[in-house]
Amino acid sequence: MTLIRTTLAAGAAVLALSAAASAQTLIYCSEGSPEGFDPALYTAGTTFDASSRQIYNKLVEFERGTTDIVPGLAESWEVSEDGTSYTFTLRQGVQFHSNDQFTPSREFNADDVIFSFDRQGNEENPYNGYSGGTWEYFNAMSMPDLIESIEKVDDYTVRFNLTRPEAPFIANMAMDFASILSKEYADQLQEAGTPEMLNQAPIGTGPFSFVGYQKDAVIRYSANQDYWKGAAPIDNLVFAITPDASVRYQKLQAGECHVMPYPNPADLDAMESDENVNLMSQEGLNVGYLAYNTQVEPFDQVEVRKALNMAIDKQAIIDVVFQGAGTAAKNPIPPTIWSYNDEVEDDPYDPEAARQMLEEAGVTDLSMEIWAMPVQRPYNPNARRMAELLQEDFSQVGVDVEIVSYEWGEYLERSKAEDREGAVLLGWTGDNGDPDNFLAVLLGCDSVGGSNRAQWCHEPFQELIEEAKVTSEQSERAELYREAQVVFKEQAPWATIAHSVVFEPIRPEVQDYKIDPFGGHIFYGVSLAE
Repeated sequence: MTLIRTTLAAGAAVLALSAAASAQTLIYCSEGSPEGFDPALYTAGTTFDASSRQIYNKLVEFERGTTDIVPGLAESWEVSEDGTSYTFTLRQGVQFHSNDQFTPSREFNADDVIFSFDRQGNEENPYNGYSGGTWEYFNAMSMPDLIESIEKVDDYTVRFNLTRPEAPFIANMAMDFASILSKEYADQLQEAGTPEMLNQAPIGTGPFSFVGYQKDAVIRYSANQDYWKGAAPIDNLVFAITPDASVRYQKLQAGECHVMPYPNPADLDAMESDENVNLMSQEGLNVGYLAYNTQVEPFDQVEVRKALNMAIDKQAIIDVVFQGAGTAAKNPIPPTIWSYNDEVEDDPYDPEAARQMLEEAGVTDLSMEIWAMPVQRPYNPNARRMAELLQEDFSQVGVDVEIVSYEWGEYLERSKAEDREGAVLLGWTGDNGDPDNFLAVLLGCDSVGGSNRAQWCHEPFQELIEEAKVTSEQSERAELYREAQVVFKEQAPWATIAHSVVFEPIRPEVQDYKIDPFGGHIFYGVSLAE
């Protein structure tokens, strides 16, 4: 996919802060390139940072820096007594952005809401298959089965009719896949024969308007002066794409960017004492894991997966990769989320028992791939180094490992394949504070071939998470999720690796930046001291 390019020179990714300050230009040294700018097509935080978190709004949103749900493009909502109907009253007077090809003729209304969801679930919608989209989140969250219809009551009232109660529905509507796009813009592009521009030259209602993208170098945005919450304090926002964490730190020190994500753990001590850096930190709502492909031999055997888990020295990984800024994970959800089952016992580190278990399973001379992502993530600051440690651990039990990697977008796409060889290093940062967002999205049957990289569909687990979805009482839901964690541990579709502390190094002149508990980077509300 070729994304829209600007005429910026490659060197424009590096901008001097002295020049930027007077214009209130904030420069973010991002860790990678977005896959596109239509967030419903993707699941990567890198892409959400460049799209939904700057350009778009949702019906409901999370208050910045918290997990609290507040009105967004919907001013209010009502839920039917049986929990199967949600009626949203939409905000009036909201303007869409414009660009050289499009000037909106009307304000945001119900048609835009219906279009934004209909294209994801309706195969007859002309945008259903555009840009090779798979609507991974929409499908992983069982939305095709959940949403019976979306009804336009009037221009500013929309009703979602569901096939069953869905406890996390409102929280789900605050997620990135639920961003609202312009139907008028989409119709114009369709008529012009360029529907792919919806993903390349985005139009939203959010605090920043898209200006241009030079692939793998720089993304530029300008403040939306008509934003319904009020214009952002900064006039311009620049993403300077800088994959190397050490280079990001050098740029931060030199005043060539204001905010950087995912520092090298080895640099944290230096950042603590650096007068040019304000090192923010917060316990992460995340988990890093190694997903086996449970549909491919011999990883279709529970005994093989358990044996490999027992071969992993997690403490060494915490010490070497996380430099102590993480804790070993035993469950597929972080301990900071409700329903976490602390009574689950982790697989012991026991190479001798692991070797014996493999032999009893009839597995000898096993060769496998471990895929290592090419970018830093909050749940894995150095996937290549982690893969090397796993390679050494597995060699101790007679397993030969080849380390594989791809460009980030290709890595995410290839790792979805149900016939994929080997095990994949990945992870997850929660999107809405609900256990369903981990257990159903990452491990449910509807997610196989998408966000369920283990390709694992296990009926006892599925029954528990489905019952939890339709249960309104949180204490009852929590007990079901605790049972689901026990089943997960017994079946071992993943090796759970770590939960991390999230660090955000920013320049001292950055004002009112807040760490997003969901791992995003949100710049509305941020300003720069003169």
